[in-house]
Amino acid sequence: MTVAARENLFMRDTNENFELTGIRHGFFTRLGGVSEGLYASLNCGLGSNDKRENVLENRRRVAEEMGTEPQRLLTLYQTHSADTKTVTGPWHEKPPEADAMATRTPGLALGILAADCAPVLFADAENNVIGAAHAGWKGAFGGILESALAAMEALGAHRSAIHAIIGPTISQKAYEVGPEFVLRFYEADGDNARFFGPSRNPGHAHFDLPAYVRERLLLAGVHRIADCAACTYEHPERYFSYRRSVHLKEPDYGRQISAIMIE
Repeated sequence: MTVAARENLFMRDTNENFELTGIRHGFFTRLGGVSEGLYASLNCGLGSNDKRENVLENRRRVAEEMGTEPQRLLTLYQTHSADTKTVTGPWHEKPPEADAMATRTPGLALGILAADCAPVLFADAENNVIGAAHAGWKGAFGGILESALAAMEALGAHRSAIHAIIGPTISQKAYEVGPEFVLRFYEADGDNARFFGPSRNPGHAHFDLPAYVRERLLLAGVHRIADCAACTYEHPERYFSYRRSVHLKEPDYGRQISAIMIE
């Protein structure tokens, strides 16, 4: 996979196994935009309370860096579901409710908005099929990754040929969860205990979302996986973080975007 060159906008993946011919992707940071204050500066979330004109300009810049037109940079109304949309062109009305997309149409940039959840980008360069998923704990637990893979296969992808990249996500040490959260995962599968670390607070634990996402991908038959290994919470100068905004008692937060496109 290749990315555009302006590093102030991108997390750059350097794993040579993921430089796939004809596929462009980027994990955009919060840098390089026009938004101000809490949203400084590349906030791409139309669902935030940022000025709409600023968000649209930020998205225009992302589309330009991806090498496409603004209306062909697609995002969803994300609801932490397991729903995937197959995409053939720009939205004619408002974005659909879903948490993943798949396409084989060149020039469509599939965008995922996140501010702690895991953005996961997929590509089968042999069969020219791509996908993108928003994998918070609820979506990953509920099957959004498997849903995205199934949609890609319906378009002609072969699971054994699919590469996946996990973008900037909240890290385990920054992600404390309560006893109800832990119990839900333990009851689903006792082996999920390995994704939880100790907390100073009784009954609480620290959840490793990136590791859980990786395990779900492996169990689904995807074995070529890269991880940016970047924590959104710990780097306020580079990433938006919902959890950090809550801890700081801020009224809102921005969203960074991750995108993938067939050239």
